[in-house]
Amino acid sequence: MEGLQLTRKASRAGFDWDNAAGVFEKLREELAELFRASNEEDVAKMEEEMGDLLFAAVNLGRFLQVDPEIALKNANAKFARRFREMERMSTENGQAFADLARAEKEKLWDDAKRGERQVMKSEAVGKR
Repeated sequence: MEGLQLTRKASRAGFDWDNAAGVFEKLREELAELFRASNEEDVAKMEEEMGDLLFAAVNLGRFLQVDPEIALKNANAKFARRFREMERMSTENGQAFADLARAEKEKLWDDAKRGERQVMKSEAVGKR
C-alpha cells in the first residue's frame, strides 16, 4: 500500500509522530475537516479531505502494527458476510430486503452481528 510505504519512509527520515496519540488526534482533525467540506457540499474538498482521512488511518495502522490493507480486506469480508445474512433473513421472512424500512434493516444488521458473535463464541469453545 503506497500510503504505508510513504509513512514508513517519512518515519525513517525522522518526520513522524511521537506516539499513536498524535495520529489519533490527526484522524479527529481530518474527520472534522471532511465533515465541514460535506456541509459545504464541496465535492473537490470532500475528496481531498477523504484522502487525508484515509492517509491518516493508514499511518495509524503503522503505529499500531496493523497492516491497513489486510484490515480493510477483513472489514470488507465481514461487511459482505453480514450483508448477505441480512438479505437471507429478509428473504426467509418473505420480504424483499430493498423494500424494508431503514429501522428494519438496522435490526437485521444487529441480528446478523449477534449471530456472527454467537458462532465465533461456539467455535472458540470447541477449540478448547
